[in-house]
Amino acid sequence: MTKTILITGSTDGIGLLTAQTLAKEGHTILLHGRGAARLEEAVTKVGGKVETYAADLTRMADIQTFAAEVMEKHDRLDVLINNAGVLKVQDTMTDAGHDVRFMVNTFAPYALTRALLRIIPKDGRIVNLSSAAQAPIDLDAMRGGKQMGHNDAYAQSKLGITIWTRELAKELPDGPIVVAVNPGSLLASKMVKEGYGIAGNDLQIGADILREAALGASFADASGKYFDNDSGRFANPHAAAMDQSYSVQVMKGIEDALQSLS
Repeated sequence: MTKTILITGSTDGIGLLTAQTLAKEGHTILLHGRGAARLEEAVTKVGGKVETYAADLTRMADIQTFAAEVMEKHDRLDVLINNAGVLKVQDTMTDAGHDVRFMVNTFAPYALTRALLRIIPKDGRIVNLSSAAQAPIDLDAMRGGKQMGHNDAYAQSKLGITIWTRELAKELPDGPIVVAVNPGSLLASKMVKEGYGIAGNDLQIGADILREAALGASFADASGKYFDNDSGRFANPHAAAMDQSYSVQVMKGIEDALQSLS
């Protein structure tokens, strides 16, 4: 049975390759990117049944409009893959005063997921892109109280999305499935090339595990879990994510940030 699948950040890298992989199987793919030109290029590359949605994930108004446009066209979204992410950026703070890495990598996918939950069925899946790079979150920095280096902000934002994955799964015991996935370290994405100056490993490694997380039987009972594709197994995330009192603090920080932006 074919599915309707939304992939954020799907105009290049792992997102684009995952879209191509799933489109070949006949699924309807909802592509997301920041601009119309890049999206039209992606449509040509992906082929099949596709739709496009343009949104800047550093802007809450764009996120809200994005979700509304999806729900206007669809009353069922089988899979949401929160793939969009940033590492190195020229301007590290959003207009609203939040770190761009936290905004795009942690806050935006949480806000988008919350908005779309009403059309994601209980047998649906939410797949969140985490990373092997996870680090304890400076709560003041997450609130926009201080600026951070690229790698620190990225690692902390990836712990943030991993934490909210676990917490949302607890809130939804009957589904949909919510999982966090490290698709593989140093894959040949634009982010890796720009961030580390290396070619990186085969992107298909990441696309294949995202396809499995979205549709495969091995993730059928995986809600709340973290999959580490470097080791090829489900594993514990950073120890900070396993600390419930700390996770509560992080979730409050996320909710407070979103409330300030709404």
